Amino acid sequence: MNRPYNFSAGPAVLPEAVLQQAAAEMLDWHGSGMSVMEMSHRGRHFEQICDEAEADLRELLSIPDDYAVLFLQGGGLGENAIAPMNLIGLRAAHAADYVLSGSWSVKSCAEARRYGDVAVAATAEQAAVVDGAQQGPWTYMPDPASWRVRPQASYLHLCSNETIGGVEFMDWPDLAALGAPDTALTVDASSHILSRPMDVRRAGLIYAGAQKNIGPAGLTIVIVRKDLLGHALPICPSAFDYTIVAKERSRFNTPPTYAIYIAGLVFKWLKQQGGVAAMEAANVAKAGLLYDYLDGSSFYRNPVHRPVRSRMNVPFMLRDDALNAPFLQAAEAAHLLQLKGHKSVGGMRASIYNAMSIEGVRALVDFMKEFERSHG
Repeated sequence: MNRPYNFSAGPAVLPEAVLQQAAAEMLDWHGSGMSVMEMSHRGRHFEQICDEAEADLRELLSIPDDYAVLFLQGGGLGENAIAPMNLIGLRAAHAADYVLSGSWSVKSCAEARRYGDVAVAATAEQAAVVDGAQQGPWTYMPDPASWRVRPQASYLHLCSNETIGGVEFMDWPDLAALGAPDTALTVDASSHILSRPMDVRRAGLIYAGAQKNIGPAGLTIVIVRKDLLGHALPICPSAFDYTIVAKERSRFNTPPTYAIYIAGLVFKWLKQQGGVAAMEAANVAKAGLLYDYLDGSSFYRNPVHRPVRSRMNVPFMLRDDALNAPFLQAAEAAHLLQLKGHKSVGGMRASIYNAMSIEGVRALVDFMKEFERSHG
């Protein structure tokens, strides 16, 4: 089957080998006589699936033993509430600080205000001069040296890849150097987890919706340092209390079993590709191919400050907005799907997650060249 290239921001493309294996195992998983969707989450078959998925994820990200790995529901948006309900009570002030770098961090901050004293540590909401050049709102990352982190804050929240705006930030700060040594760094890594190595120890909590680089929507990955457990607010539902879920190995209640199974297949696929370091090399090549073309064209433009351009989500604008509809129509005819930009930004967006091949990016660039030649 000659499949189209799917550039969706999420739910996103999955490795074809994973889909083929899932199809082959749909009616009978490993001779059990059951589909994974039919298994008890407390039975030995699913326990094996879940435990292997956790072990493989730990290996891929080098997650230390003093961190718990949780498979939850609710997505990244759900974690906007679940994270503060679990962490804001770490310190008596019930305070948390947020860095605003785009749409998702803004949503995270607004939700957290329901649960305590929340302040903005830094924001890219306004246009600014960065490295001597003018940058528009939400196209850069505020310099960590300017972040105002309160010493009484339980945690500092950072979205390390803004899916909509295409801003990626991996220089996670040392909060001790910012005057808040007891503040836990909390990172929403939903749209670039497993795309590059991450120093888990730099954060107290990392969370990610699965539907970008891991598996189907419905599963959320939580990686939390164990000394941060045990401080959930009384209003936190037991099914979302990290301490309870960690104790029960993600099987306190019925988890998203099939999504965990698919995630486990993706983890094994990643290991077969050479792990996260190999994926980073592939992602650097893919992103470089697309950005190099954009930078050499006067027909398209990418607005993001170059040092923080996302390798996963590449927004771009056409010179004339009137060409947006013809571009999307022609792209779909060329079997290049879901390139429309988010409604809050406009233009186009190519999401080139782990499962997107270099051939897919080449096909996109070739199409863009031809569209520019015929409409420029």
